[in-house]
Amino acid sequence: MNESILADLLAQVSAGTLPPDQALERLRTLPFAESGQVLADTHRMIRQGFPEAVYAEGKTLAQTTDALTALVAAHGCALATRVSIEVASSLSQRFPTGSYDDISRLYCIGRMNDSFQSSPVAVVCAGTSDLPVAEEAAQTLEFAGARVNRITDVGVAGLHRLLARLDDLRSASVVIAIAGMEGAMPSVLGGLVAAPVIAVPTSVGYGANLNGIAALLGMLNSCASGLTVVNIDNGFGAAVAALRILKLRSTE
Repeated sequence: MNESILADLLAQVSAGTLPPDQALERLRTLPFAESGQVLADTHRMIRQGFPEAVYAEGKTLAQTTDALTALVAAHGCALATRVSIEVASSLSQRFPTGSYDDISRLYCIGRMNDSFQSSPVAVVCAGTSDLPVAEEAAQTLEFAGARVNRITDVGVAGLHRLLARLDDLRSASVVIAIAGMEGAMPSVLGGLVAAPVIAVPTSVGYGANLNGIAALLGMLNSCASGLTVVNIDNGFGAAVAALRILKLRSTE
């Protein structure tokens, strides 16, 4: 259930076209829905503006399926992250309208009804090795109805590549900057654009990168004021943070 459905429900009760006891019955499962082994948080859409997503890594196929079933029933759409090819193959039999992307490892069933009038979100990645995280962010944004401008392979080892896209970067509503190795690119971007910059360290890099910790610490220690940093490889979290910014701007 989302805000528009809830508002319509209350309007029907107010107009006398829906008896209160029937409305109550529809609302009984509002906070959460039990489905097999999971309790799906069906109220999250109303509280936060984005539905619960299913983190599939570490879950059994049954747990993932149960969660998606409950969320589709509540919202008409659902998103699962970190889905393996094998699990996706099984999910496609249960949810034939769903789609899977083997780069982002996202499994999407439908799309949210939201749309944003703001400029696109720029999803920028330093190298093509960062694409799985970048696509997780980009496709999560698209699932929510946001527009995305993908800017790929513009790491600071060849700074001219990044500067060549400066017009696109400065016209973005939010910039999600994704980099591994030493994680320098978000600091450079933070000094070039006025839009909020959300930095995502990735686990891409040689041994001293420490599976993304070096990039994470580099971004946390950025001298570009106001840079926001999410966890290592968390493209999904960066996308949801960007959506919160977009929603706040849409109410101004």
